[in-house]
Amino acid sequence: MVEAKQTTITGFLDRVIFRNDVNFFSIAEVRVGNNGDKVVICGILPGVQCGETLEMTGTWVVHEKHGPQFNVEKFESKLPSDVNGIRRYLGSGLIEGIGKIYAKKIVDHFGTETFHVLSSESSRLTEVEGIGPMRAEKIKEAWNTQFAIRDIMIFLRTYGVTNALCMKLYEKYGNDARNILETNPYRVSREVHGIGFRTADKIAKNMGIPTTHISRIDAGIIRVLSESEQNGHTCIHRDQLIKSSQILLELPRERIDSRVENLISSSELCVLSDGIVQKSYLRSAEDSIEKCLQNILFDKDSTLPDIWTEKAIDWAQKRESLTFAPEQIAAIESALTNKVSILTGGPGTGKTTILRSLVSILLAKKASVVLCAPTGRAAQKISETTGHKAQTIHRLLQYKPGEHTFLHGEGMPIKADFVVIDEASMIDVFLASSLLKAIPTTAHVMLVGDTDQLPSIGPGSVLDDMIRSEKFCVTCLRKIFRQEECSSIVSVAHSILGSSNSHPATVRSFSEINPSDDFHFVETCDPDDCMGKITTLCRKYLPTWYNVDPINDVQVLVPVHKGIIGTENLNSTFQNIFVDKEFGTNWTQFRIGDKVIQTKNNYEKNIFNGDLGRITHLDGDDCSAIVNFSGETVSLSRNNLSDMNLAYAISIHKSQGSEFPIVVIALMKQHYVMLHRNLLYTAITRGKNKVFIVGDPIAYSVAMQNREKMQRLTGLYAKTI
Repeated sequence: MVEAKQTTITGFLDRVIFRNDVNFFSIAEVRVGNNGDKVVICGILPGVQCGETLEMTGTWVVHEKHGPQFNVEKFESKLPSDVNGIRRYLGSGLIEGIGKIYAKKIVDHFGTETFHVLSSESSRLTEVEGIGPMRAEKIKEAWNTQFAIRDIMIFLRTYGVTNALCMKLYEKYGNDARNILETNPYRVSREVHGIGFRTADKIAKNMGIPTTHISRIDAGIIRVLSESEQNGHTCIHRDQLIKSSQILLELPRERIDSRVENLISSSELCVLSDGIVQKSYLRSAEDSIEKCLQNILFDKDSTLPDIWTEKAIDWAQKRESLTFAPEQIAAIESALTNKVSILTGGPGTGKTTILRSLVSILLAKKASVVLCAPTGRAAQKISETTGHKAQTIHRLLQYKPGEHTFLHGEGMPIKADFVVIDEASMIDVFLASSLLKAIPTTAHVMLVGDTDQLPSIGPGSVLDDMIRSEKFCVTCLRKIFRQEECSSIVSVAHSILGSSNSHPATVRSFSEINPSDDFHFVETCDPDDCMGKITTLCRKYLPTWYNVDPINDVQVLVPVHKGIIGTENLNSTFQNIFVDKEFGTNWTQFRIGDKVIQTKNNYEKNIFNGDLGRITHLDGDDCSAIVNFSGETVSLSRNNLSDMNLAYAISIHKSQGSEFPIVVIALMKQHYVMLHRNLLYTAITRGKNKVFIVGDPIAYSVAMQNREKMQRLTGLYAKTI
């Protein structure tokens, strides 16, 4: 085989045909030569924009469908020098505040001097019609920021670092970002989420930093701890830490052991009993939880009004027009007589009745009742259940953006006689610490959750740890009430928790489905067929059968992000089905009408990890968007959008605490790494009215057989609270 000859070409970037925002693989058209002949190029091209001139080194290949292409192996980019190129470059949406309209106005006015004006005489922008001093200042700031980010992108382009991460680097370090990356990349791996140890290691190697450098060893140790934290653990056995660090760093145990000692001496790590170590901030969070719970338990004062429990329960039964089961009575008694109580149970076990009755009793006695939950949807659900206002924990605590703290805490507790924390299994140690600090010690606290669901996304297992400590009164509901009225969804959910490994009856085609049933299993063993069935179901059958909005009322849940049946591919497919390309822009992957999910807490904007919304507006000039989150509109900048993903399909983990009218679950053997009984249980219990599983019965069986619940290692349980 003859090896393709490497050559160099120079061309004007005319059009980007395809761009992967994760790995920067792009397919584009450039114009080369005096005649401006079009050439298709492909390769890793981070940060390039239409209008730039690219000097590219690579090889010519012939694609079987698309003909000749130039595979780019390395490239250099230059800013455009002609008017047309400058106009295309500015109009690409790269610079916040300049869209196609203002790009044309600016370039028409300044011509080839445009870049000089933007860099050195930005005040002259006010000469352009429609640009006042404020917009001119905003454009100048965006221009400077973009060039700093571009510098970082060029430096990092061989390391696979995304545009969004480059922006985070700039936000963290400003104009010093490039210098910090070059002098101490391991610092970046420890301080910027998303820049991993391996990326830092590649940069350090290119910088000539030795593999035995202490900054590398420390970063490797912290990386192992971070991976453990991402898996939900708040601490790790020291021996495991050293062994895992040895594998990562490829260094002898002695070097790593000495650095662990140093991290302990500097208080970055703490030592617990039995050779367990922990990051200091996790120790602080768990210490705070322990202290707050003890303070509430041991404070004999209570602001709760005197309540004759037996009489109150009789009153509540008459109000509900039913007779409570013994365990329901026990739960209400426990909540009213214990400063801290826990209520657990799955769907159909009576939690709703207990909460509604408890809140009714408290309000009748004029007690101050606070209801909260980790997510907006969970808060909305408990509010509808009880008829009393509920809010997210973050909104309850009131974040102070300028100070990066909550308004309510130890110094300023919330006003409450009784606090109900719903979906408590979702709460990690950080949120639990912040919330408990804000609860007055004279209040009663009831935690409500389902311990059979997936644990919190963040580290810790607060609810489980509290139950296992045996220091709190726990009511565990297992009996399904009103069995004859229970839905198939509830029955299937409880069968998952039982001893049987059988799976529900399946159908092979939609014609076999009775739409009035609430649970269905559509069988398919092929990923492509699964994709086709899910899209057909959501696009055609569900809207027809139930007269629902396939975007707002239907939620697709998937165990994984990658692959044919992963959230990424499903979202791309659904976006093209439900939203026309004409409603998009050239500066973001999103389009007007897109369903999106927030992936990171944004306290300034009052939106949080897991919040779902719809994009209602995109502004090409300001590179901004307006998103509707459950009736509240939020204006977001281009940088804010980097913390958002499409949400036609979301992971089962991200669905925790939410309930949707119709849930469609993709379940394939290809998901085997994630298949677990509590994952399946969590997915099915997200459906309020209808649940459809589309997938392989073998995958269902695999999940059913994987019964063992992964126990998280936490310092909170180690100290038994």
